[in-house]
Amino acid sequence: MSQSRFNSIFLVQRLSLLRTLQRMVGNPSTAEDLLQETYLRVSRALGERPIEHLEPFVFQTARNLALDHLRTRRVQSRMLVDDVPDEILHNVAAPLSSSEDAAHAEQLLKHLSVSLNQLSERQQRIFILSRLHGASYLEIAEQLNVSASTVQKELKLIMAICMGVADRLK
Repeated sequence: MSQSRFNSIFLVQRLSLLRTLQRMVGNPSTAEDLLQETYLRVSRALGERPIEHLEPFVFQTARNLALDHLRTRRVQSRMLVDDVPDEILHNVAAPLSSSEDAAHAEQLLKHLSVSLNQLSERQQRIFILSRLHGASYLEIAEQLNVSASTVQKELKLIMAICMGVADRLK
């Protein structure tokens, strides 16, 4: 395949490639950058070897670049928080809320506490493991010797109770 054949394919598929990249990365500017990088990478690859199925190669190259971008962004966002010492994170001031917001939150917590205290011991344990410790359904099921389905059903019931409390206090 020649560079001129690639240029023709690229021009015809440019809008489709751009839309695909925008859907993947959620940012038009980043998608444009990735589209340009796709062009450069495919041009470089054509200079090194013949590519039999050029159009799918172009789309796969764009897709791979988008996935690499997303992976890098995810790692960077984790590192930003991971690199900050806990003492600093805990000393960051939360936005001030009004006394009305604080009173509403306190009332909500009281009502939630009453409702959660009425749950069975197993339901309370499921709630704590799931919402406070972040355990999966399977992990909870293993700890409590119940099925994952039971955990899911119990948690659904518990969350319905919590939502009901929140709805009553609106």
